[in-house]
Amino acid sequence: MNDTVTHSSVDADRRARVDLAAVYRLLASHGWGDVIFNHAAMRVPSNPRRFFIKRHELLYTEVTASNLVEVSMDDDLDERAGVNRPGFTLHSGVMRGRPDVQCSVHVHPEEGVALSGLKRGLRPLSQNAMRFYNRVGFHDYEGLTESFDERERIVAALGKNRALIMRHHGITTVGETAREAFSLMKEFVRAARIQIMMESTGQEVLEIPAHVCEHVATQYEKHDKGRASAEWPAYLRQLDTIDPGYRD
Repeated sequence: MNDTVTHSSVDADRRARVDLAAVYRLLASHGWGDVIFNHAAMRVPSNPRRFFIKRHELLYTEVTASNLVEVSMDDDLDERAGVNRPGFTLHSGVMRGRPDVQCSVHVHPEEGVALSGLKRGLRPLSQNAMRFYNRVGFHDYEGLTESFDERERIVAALGKNRALIMRHHGITTVGETAREAFSLMKEFVRAARIQIMMESTGQEVLEIPAHVCEHVATQYEKHDKGRASAEWPAYLRQLDTIDPGYRD
């Protein structure tokens, strides 16, 4: 029985590594890698106080399941340990403060940064925005995320939300799976782009009524834990066709 548990734990950790490596490759395919910066993290299934993250010097397209770094969220690490200090600070804070989060993604897409400087943030202007209705936190800009003192404020701003707008900085999304965290980021960036396109016309825009927004947001929470789960194997099949090295 102990052998079964051990093998099961090893298999779960391996799947988590593959999923996170896939997230990095998918982020790269959208142009969100920023060379070696920005980051995503995945909690280690066999040890929830630890997580996987990209080795600092690697391009997103160089990340593989085996070269991910495993770290403790209770350590004090920087580039000397092979990890990006702001990335370690942010994700260790999220993982410590949100035990339900298995994967977190943080990137700086232009649309997201532009939106982060708008006072109202993401508005209910498209179906893509519905996942985030009353489900987005706001964290004021404090500079590079290097100080552990900022972690508590980041987690407090995130709250129980699915996404965090980091003012003048970037976007963070969280999920119970790699698929959820990545898909939320993809939809957030699309929603931000659509909003900016609408607002740039100078025409009056129509917001979706609040009661409809809450209804659809609840629908999407069920959708994302149900039928949308079939999306992740599809993403992996896509990567296996064009960029299979992530599994190594």
